[in-house]
Parts: sequence; structure tokens; C-alpha cells
Amino acid sequence: MLRLRPPIVKTNGLQMKSVVILQSNYIPWKGYFDLIHDADLFIFLDDVQYTKNDWRHRNKIKTSKGVEWLSVPAGERTDRLICEVELSDSSWQAKHWRTLVQNYSRSPYFEHYRPLFEPLYMQTAWDSLSQLNQKFVQLISGELGITTEFRDSRYYHAEGSKQEKLLNLLYKAGGTRYISGPAAKDYIDPEKFVSAGIDLVWKDYSGYPEYPQSFPPFEHGVTVLDLLFNVGPSAPDYIWGWRTAEKKLR
Repeated sequence: MLRLRPPIVKTNGLQMKSVVILQSNYIPWKGYFDLIHDADLFIFLDDVQYTKNDWRHRNKIKTSKGVEWLSVPAGERTDRLICEVELSDSSWQAKHWRTLVQNYSRSPYFEHYRPLFEPLYMQTAWDSLSQLNQKFVQLISGELGITTEFRDSRYYHAEGSKQEKLLNLLYKAGGTRYISGPAAKDYIDPEKFVSAGIDLVWKDYSGYPEYPQSFPPFEHGVTVLDLLFNVGPSAPDYIWGWRTAEKKLR
């Protein structure tokens, strides 16, 4: 059953708690981390249906031949939750690392990050897709200076599906502001959030500046590793820092 809290009374003394709820993705693009950076709490929504040929188990990189996929073999079954996807074949790990080396070894900051990522591919055994994705996301977030708290949705034992599950998670997590990617507009009813006393904020991914990227033409929709390997510690400037710089110029 969905529990509703009284409408939020916004006073100077109220501390809003911003929450993002999203499925774990494999080495996600920069917009994923832009969402995380906006939140006080990020909840990995991994106790929901697994979808194949999606961002859960793959992402894109830039190569001399164009954009290519790095895919983790997770099987064809869709009758399972994301957190139930086991990784029984580890041969992909060496292949992915070899592909990253081949395409980014000449990037300015590849060697800077090699000690961080190489052990994850070459020395770590991954039991599940959730374990893999969540570890990478949290590790990369730390490298970006993000201080957001992380939780797995299973921690809250929230019931319901889609919108009802989101609202129950927000209730149990004490969220007062929900930040969502624009794709969720297909199934989210803003009035339900108003009734629950939760501010609904739609994330805007437009305006990201280009950065020095190997193998033109420039492509925004690739893994954040592309950004890290090319600009290093300046990566946050190309995800959210540029907005602050724009405001100062106005």
C-alpha cells in the first residue's frame, strides 16, 4: 500500500532531501553521474525486471572505427530481476580491459586511472551484474568528488511497481525531492508526487560542453570512462561544473 505524507511546508528551516532512484548501469555515461551529483541519496533500483540489450549490461566507447559497444554477457533470460543476474563467464573481463587499452592507452590520463580500473577487470571476480555495476558506479563517483550516499533498493523492501514503487521508496528513505531523468515522463504522473508531498524535478541533460575526445566526430553518449581518460581530474567541469561557470558569466 502506498503511504502518503502531508504536503511539504517549505520554510527557511526545512532541509530538503533529494533522492535519485535508478537501475544500475555498466560504466554509465556522464549524465548518470550528473544525476548522482544532484542527490543527497542515490538508490540503485535493482530489484526490478532485467531488460536485455539495455544499459544494464553494456555501454559505448569511442574507437578509430567509430562508436562500439562493450557488453557484459548476462544471458538472454528476462524472467529475473536485475539483482538476480549472475555472471558465470568471466572471459569478458580481459576482453573489455584489452579493448580499453587498445583505444585509450594514448589518452592523456589513461595511465593515471590504470591502477584504479585494471584490478577491477583483471583481478576481481564478479558474482552478479548488480555487484559489478554498483562497484564501478560508486568508485567512479568517488573519483569525481561526489559525496552522495548510496543504497540498494532491496534495503527498503518497498512494494509496488514503477511509480508506486518509486513513491514507496521515497517514503521509506525520507525523500522530499525526487530528481528523475526525462525518459520517466512516459510513466510518471506528477500529480501523484504532489499528493505525496514530494517535489518532482526533471533532469535536463542539454548543454554539456565538448571535451578533447579521441577519434572525432565528438559523441556525448559514451561511457564516462571516455571523459576520465581524456580530461582526468577536470571531468566534473564537463558534467556539472560548466553550469556554475555559465552563471558567473551572466
